Amino acid sequence: MVDELALSVIVPARNEESVLAACLASLVNQSEVGFELGVQWELIVVNDDSVDGTRAIAEGVAAAHDGVLVMDAPLLDLSGTGALSGKSNACWAGARVARGRRLLFTDADTVHEPGNLSRALFEMEKYKATLLSYSPRQIVTGFWQRAVMPLVFSELASVYPMKQVNDPGRSVAAANGQFLLVERDAYFLVGGHHALGGTVLEDVALARNIKSGERTIRFRYAPDALATRMYRSTAEMVEGWTKNLALLFPRPLYLAAWRVLDVLLFFGLPGLAVGMYWLQPWQRGVIWVIWLRTLWRFYSRVARSHFPASDLVISILGVPLFVYLLVRSVVDHRVKKSVVWKGRRYGGV
Repeated sequence: MVDELALSVIVPARNEESVLAACLASLVNQSEVGFELGVQWELIVVNDDSVDGTRAIAEGVAAAHDGVLVMDAPLLDLSGTGALSGKSNACWAGARVARGRRLLFTDADTVHEPGNLSRALFEMEKYKATLLSYSPRQIVTGFWQRAVMPLVFSELASVYPMKQVNDPGRSVAAANGQFLLVERDAYFLVGGHHALGGTVLEDVALARNIKSGERTIRFRYAPDALATRMYRSTAEMVEGWTKNLALLFPRPLYLAAWRVLDVLLFFGLPGLAVGMYWLQPWQRGVIWVIWLRTLWRFYSRVARSHFPASDLVISILGVPLFVYLLVRSVVDHRVKKSVVWKGRRYGGV
């Protein structure tokens, strides 16, 4: 019976040996009175053709805990029209064997706070949501991640305002694949991940399919629920955002031009005020006022990312790399028509 359990948690994992153990530990420890693993819910780890220790780590957890299933995703064929992306293929495989009334798709690099799962189910009931998605607290390391990630997430907050996403009367739909909880019946009714084809932006695409049927979505920033470290290196961050930015933002080149203007004003206006010695004091004053207005506009926008103040301060230095990622993403998607992610090349994106 597919309705035997309240929840199925599905973790797609491809070469995640460095993070999977922490993720699974945080999940199996979710059990509490009235919400026990193997009784009310199950955990399904879908190994996506990993070549490292991912499957062995998952099997070790399964051996120690009832209610944990480890399976392999079907072999992926990227040559055919409409072929699924690797993640969609793994999620779909897990969903088809899941027995829960609700399905939670969560990434292998997430760490869940105690009691997160039962609270999420309660929140879903409270808001009568068909789909509930959390944007986790982002863990970043190194200068470039600290400088660039706030820029990306602040722009996401601008393009996908959570109030509009949560408004049934608005068409804006979004979700974060790091935590995506959905009613099983609705998921299969819209075709689940199988209906998403080869898109590498599967979370937003699934949210659009769910909301298009006039169903309710709830999406919020949730540092109280989970945290994630999306990228383990600058190179991985570059590859990841190259894959996504041109799909996430409707006018990426326009956005890139605005961010270039930010840098020119941020660093150029003080130079003008100091270097143009022949200006009258009031003229210098006007320049400084414009500069302060630039600072306020830039940092008030970046503050929407919910990153620490120290990361926000240095984010202006990350703008050149952010602009590069936007342009590179456009070139890959619209000119080369292919992107690379986790050792696979996806064409026709």
